Amino acid sequence: MGTVALAVTDGMLHFELAVANEVFGSAPDAVSVPWYELEVCGADAVQVGRFRLEPDFGLERLRRADTVIVPGWADVDVDPPAELVDAVRAAHQAGARVASLCTGAFVLAAAGLLDGRRATTHWAHTGVLADRYPAIEVDPDVLYVDNGSVLTSAGKAAALDLCLHLVRLDHGASVANAVARRLVVPPLRAGGQAQFVTAAVPAQGDHLLAALFPWALERLDRPLTVEDLARRARMSSRNLGRHFRAATGTTPLQWLLTQRIRRAQELLENTDDGIDAIASATGMGTATTLRRHFNRTVGVPPDTYRRTFRARSEPGPNGGGG
Repeated sequence: MGTVALAVTDGMLHFELAVANEVFGSAPDAVSVPWYELEVCGADAVQVGRFRLEPDFGLERLRRADTVIVPGWADVDVDPPAELVDAVRAAHQAGARVASLCTGAFVLAAAGLLDGRRATTHWAHTGVLADRYPAIEVDPDVLYVDNGSVLTSAGKAAALDLCLHLVRLDHGASVANAVARRLVVPPLRAGGQAQFVTAAVPAQGDHLLAALFPWALERLDRPLTVEDLARRARMSSRNLGRHFRAATGTTPLQWLLTQRIRRAQELLENTDDGIDAIASATGMGTATTLRRHFNRTVGVPPDTYRRTFRARSEPGPNGGGG
C-alpha cells in the first residue's frame, strides 16, 4: 500500500493508465482504510493516445514509491526510453513492488526485472516478448503473474484484474470487492485463468447461465454438485460444463470453489466466526477441508489470513488506520 506511482512516457496506452487511476486514485465510499497516495511520474509532459498529460513528478520520484505501475506500451517494435527503463529498475532496486499492465511488460523486460521469472503480456505480443527476451518464461495463457515484487498482466481487462489483485493483497477481499462493485466488474478472476474468456460472470439476461450464478451464490453453504447446477440450468452435466467454460473460463466445480474461498475471506475479515462455522457457511463441511483449500488457493492458513487483515484494519496509536 502507501504510494502508488504511475510511470508514464510518450506512447503509453490510455486505457491501462486510466484503469490504474480508477483503482488506486480514490477509495470507494464504504471503505475506511487508509488509501493509496497516487502519483503520476514522467520525464516531461507526455502524449497518451490523443491526450496530453502533465505528470506530477519526474521519473526520479519512482524510487520513493511503494508500488510502481507501468501502463501498456503502444509500439512494442520500438525500444522504451532508456530513462524510463533506468528509473523503473532503480525503483525496484530501492524496494518498490513493480507491476506492468499489458505491454508494459516490455519495459520491465528491458530493465532486466523479468529475467528468470515467469511473466505474461497481451496474447498478441507474447511471442515477441519471448523471442526478444529468452531469459523470461513467457506464459501466454494467463491473466496475470505474481512473482512477489514483480507482477505482469495480460491485455486490457486483465490490467484491471491485476490492479484488483494488488488491492486484495494490501487490504483484503472485502475492500477489493468494494472497488470492483464501484467499477461494476467481477471482483475476482484468478491470475491463472485463461486470457481467452468469452465473459466473466455474465450479467442477467446475457447468457444461458445468467440466472444460475446468483442462485448458486445464495447457496454456497450447501454441498452443491455439478448435477445440482445442471438440474437448475435445465441441461445435461456435459452441456453445463461446455457453457460454463465458455462463460467463465473454468469448470463448474472450480468456479464454486473460488466463490467459497472468496466468501471465507470476507467472513474471516468481517466476523468473529470460528473456522468450523465458516467452513459450514461456505459449504466446505469441515475446518480441515477449509484449511486445505484455503491454504492451497490463498497461500496462507485461514487463521493467518484473519490476523493479517484484522491487524491492517485496526486503528493506529493515534486513532487512525494502521
